[in-house]
Amino acid sequence: MPAASEYLSDLSSYLNASPSSFHAAHSAGLRLLEAGFARLEESEQWPVAAGKYFVIRDGALIAWVKQADAGPLTGFHIVGAHTDSPTFTLKPRPSSGRAGWLQAGVEIYGGPLLNSWLDRELILAGRIVTRDGVEHLVRTGPLLRFAQLAIHLDRAANDGLVLDRQQHMNPVWGLGDPGHADLLTVVLEEAGLKPADVGGFDVVIADSQQPQRFGAGGAFLAAGRLDNLVSVHAGLHALIGGSSADGAQRPIAVVAAFDHEEVGSASRSGASGPFLEDVLLRISAGTGAGLEERMRAMASSVCISADAAHAVHPNYPERHDPANRPVPNGGPVLKINANQRYATDAPGASLWAGLCQRTSVPYQEFVSNNAIPCGSTIGPLTATRLGIRTLDVGIPILSMHSAREMCGVEDPYRLARVLGEFFHGGPGDSPSSGTMH
Repeated sequence: MPAASEYLSDLSSYLNASPSSFHAAHSAGLRLLEAGFARLEESEQWPVAAGKYFVIRDGALIAWVKQADAGPLTGFHIVGAHTDSPTFTLKPRPSSGRAGWLQAGVEIYGGPLLNSWLDRELILAGRIVTRDGVEHLVRTGPLLRFAQLAIHLDRAANDGLVLDRQQHMNPVWGLGDPGHADLLTVVLEEAGLKPADVGGFDVVIADSQQPQRFGAGGAFLAAGRLDNLVSVHAGLHALIGGSSADGAQRPIAVVAAFDHEEVGSASRSGASGPFLEDVLLRISAGTGAGLEERMRAMASSVCISADAAHAVHPNYPERHDPANRPVPNGGPVLKINANQRYATDAPGASLWAGLCQRTSVPYQEFVSNNAIPCGSTIGPLTATRLGIRTLDVGIPILSMHSAREMCGVEDPYRLARVLGEFFHGGPGDSPSSGTMH
């Protein structure tokens, strides 16, 4: 499995470089620049020529390859993912403390498994915006810890740990008087900034532990933020891997990595916002498309929403569907839900089956237990906003929303291969428009 191992090493590097959504977008941009993509600014006029481009909006990124023969009717093949993960964010005036300890005031972001963050060495990472409007990425070394109460002082802890979100989720970071210590100053020192410089900040907590292979034969990967940086990385790998702007006519390949999926996507950089639609309209305008041509191009477009999928848990098999039970290293998963929490339909499933067949990648299917509603993704949001065919996929993982999740070592590479075929494969990879025979 040399190709998968090499890919896993690169994925681990991306995870290490991306402790926050802002870092994830930035480090993705660096990879694209190295691959010959040009960064565009939304406030400037965009080129109409063929080429490889990307744009960053806060913690989100959209990249695309426009072929030389792209015209007004050329559609889009889009891979959607998200850069954020469940975590904790620093509150304003984050320095607090009790009983001689210095603590951090944090707000819970998304739906983390709170107990998984206990007794870990944690870092702070994100962006500082100085009063001159300049953004600075910041990242500390190991600094904080959510310390669990000893079993001697809570004999019932193993019978059902209860964590109050306000009372118990305040990590320690030092000793002393909180009136004479400032956590934000510690963060600023890492970036060479002073408190007087700060206009605002978006800073989150991340685990300091490195990604690690484990299990018999090194079959598994454990890391933070697999949900959903593994899909962002796969989309980037697929886009860069065959991203020449020359060659046979193809749909315009797009990677859209949104922020704020874990909190509902309702932001200027989230999938419910206008970011992707803005970019697609500007690309279409560059082909000379009018309204009629744009609508026709969108009708032939497809989005693969790539996010994490639930692997069957051996200790809780009753929580899963009895027939559809994805396992790590069994291949990426096609996600299906009758209530449209996932956007997959029959034409999308047929497209996915063809892509996997052509790449010799096995795939699995996920559907939730009827008594346990599933989560959702950017897929239904994108389908609703743009009206394009959308399907939901992902790699199977355990410990989803934990500080440290796990997956099989073969599945990330397999996902990237299928997405590469979606972007750069031959004919036959667009679903039917619905014509009946």
